[in-house]
Amino acid sequence: MNGEPLVIAIDGPSGSGKSSVARGVARALGLAYLDTGAMYRAATWWCRERGVPLDDEVAVAREVAALPLVMGLDPAAPTVTVAGIDVGEAIRSTEVSQAVSAVATNLDARAELGARQRELIDTERTATSFSGGRGVVAEGRDITTVVAPDAPVRVLLTASAQARLARRALEVHGTDSAAALQATRDQVLRRDADDSTVVEFHQAAPGVVTVDSTDLDLDGTVAAVLEVVADLTGVRP
Repeated sequence: MNGEPLVIAIDGPSGSGKSSVARGVARALGLAYLDTGAMYRAATWWCRERGVPLDDEVAVAREVAALPLVMGLDPAAPTVTVAGIDVGEAIRSTEVSQAVSAVATNLDARAELGARQRELIDTERTATSFSGGRGVVAEGRDITTVVAPDAPVRVLLTASAQARLARRALEVHGTDSAAALQATRDQVLRRDADDSTVVEFHQAAPGVVTVDSTDLDLDGTVAAVLEVVADLTGVRP
């Protein structure tokens, strides 16, 4: 890489571990961390707060265009702020999780947030950025194909449906019991089905490396992605 800023793009379905893995990779390499899914959640929270019907595509797109969103990109403590309010916890609520696909499948809203994501990635390439110009790990559903298709490292992080359900159940309910799995099913499988109508995140595009985390723990998955980074760029922690 000859010291050039590094952009690592990570895509994948719900529960594949994108956020935790991307943060781990960013910490290991001293890079910024961008959770693009949080941006869609923040937009959803904002529309709900403003009383905008999520099925009104024109009104949602208008609100997203004016969304007063600030993303904190420190992987040790990422933040999401809307109109000066820390919404880091609020955007993880069940209500937002069940509604976010309405914003994520709004093509005009998606274009607006995609443009902001590209701007944030470009900023992290500069010496005045959070990471001192070292680069960024960006994760979401269309980072490898739409937002950063020219990133030197592009990874599709996958896992079996059962593994993804179990992880999300543990995250949300603190258990992967049968009841917790059923309660989580809609958030994972239904949202994936909805979002797949506007973006492909189940199959790797040409040049994208697939990492299957079904049988890996978090540390093992981070290590696997770091190995991909090393193979493609020579950059190691």
